Amino acid sequence: MYNEVIFDLETQKFFDEIEGTDPADLGVSILSMYVRTLDENFNEVHGQMISFYEQDLAKAWEYFKNATRIIGFNSKHFDVPALKNYLPIEITKIPHLDILEHVREVNGRRVSLNAIVKETLGDHKADDPANAIKYWAKRDEESLKKLKFYCEEDVRLTKEIYDYGLKNKILKFKDYWNDIKTIDIDFSYPVLEKIKEEQTSLF
Repeated sequence: MYNEVIFDLETQKFFDEIEGTDPADLGVSILSMYVRTLDENFNEVHGQMISFYEQDLAKAWEYFKNATRIIGFNSKHFDVPALKNYLPIEITKIPHLDILEHVREVNGRRVSLNAIVKETLGDHKADDPANAIKYWAKRDEESLKKLKFYCEEDVRLTKEIYDYGLKNKILKFKDYWNDIKTIDIDFSYPVLEKIKEEQTSLF
């Protein structure tokens, strides 16, 4: 069995509102995660979407610490550092698949989530990322509802891209010259026994 946490977060500020480039200084407004269990054939046997606003972020650790793998998009260099002030440092030691990291290794350059979603799934992001910060600034009931929907939709898209790559071992997007490009991708797991040994040594 595999316990996965597919996650994304939104911040309270833009980078031009802080000094430096540390995501931890942006503040986190909301964290959304799809928590699921897969059987030995990678079929989902249980899954649920959960979201935490800033005041409840510490509760997310219960899900992260039990994960066989955590999955995100640009999550190693942005999302996890942004959580530094909210969750234990041990989150950096959990087996972590960053989809953007894999794409960049194969493609040689960054590609946006929306670009991959559009060509691989025929889907698109739910909103403009800049609006997420505006929603948090307003913080009325309707704005918080829009913020939650946007973040959870990004998690859904990340999950579907991950599942597509895990099953088909390819992803598609338009390249720098606006041509559709297909790249080989490998999201497969290492030997499960090795994962268990690594996790036992973490905590």
